[in-house]
Order: sequence, then C-alpha cells, then structure tokens
Amino acid sequence: MSNRSVPVSTVLPHLVYRDVIEASAWLTKVFGFQEHFRYGQPVSGMQMFLGRAVIMLTGPRQGTQSPALLGHGTQTLTVMVNDVDAHYARTKQQGAMIWEELHETVYGERQYGVEDLDGHRWIFSAHARDLSPEEWGATVVNPLPW
Repeated sequence: MSNRSVPVSTVLPHLVYRDVIEASAWLTKVFGFQEHFRYGQPVSGMQMFLGRAVIMLTGPRQGTQSPALLGHGTQTLTVMVNDVDAHYARTKQQGAMIWEELHETVYGERQYGVEDLDGHRWIFSAHARDLSPEEWGATVVNPLPW
C-alpha cells in the first residue's frame, strides 16, 4: 500500500552511540536491524539495515555526541516496516521504552514511538490508508516531483 501523505525516500542518517558494538547488538535484538558492514580497529562505525532502511552507527567524536550524554535528543527517525503490529509486540516484549503507543494517525499511518538504549527516538510505521495531505488538513506548497 502507498500513502500520498507519507512517501518513502532515501536518507542515510548517521547516529552517534557511546558504544557501537553494544548499540548494534541492541538494535538487532530489539528492532530487528542487521549489520551490513563495520569499520575501524577497534570498531568505530557500522552500517545496518532493516528492510530498505539503512543507518550508520558511529562512536562519539569532535562535535558529535550520543543523546544519552547530551541529556536530550535532537531528531526522530521514522522507519517503514511491513508488519508494524508484530514489530511493536517484539519491541515491547524486549522492554524498550515506548513513548508513543501503537495507533493510527490522522494522516493514514499505523505507528508507534520508541526510544533506544542511547536516547535516539524512533517511529516505526506502516501505511494504513492512502490519504492526500489535503484530506487531513495539510496545505501542499510544492507537489513532490515523482
């Protein structure tokens, strides 16, 4: 299913973790990510994926830090999954901190929000209905080019 209000696009976020190896294990166990590659000796970065979503993990360095050490987050990542109900059940069973319960939004997504071990906020979502932005009250300024 597609939803004109929530298109899927390609962005490669880089997330800072206090411990890249520990973060990789947690993201695999709780969210179902898989490691694609790692680099550095000791390991200083990894690329991981879940479905078609790809993320980079990196350790702290000059000018970057984990939300856990900053004391606050600065962004939320949305990842589209095939079965958001099953993903939610898995995440909840693993004891992750859910900050937004599973629900359907006004813009046609079934989603929930969760915080990871270092304080990054995630939304896992699946299209529930196809709605144009105008149907739920948004104003389109520029149509998407595709």
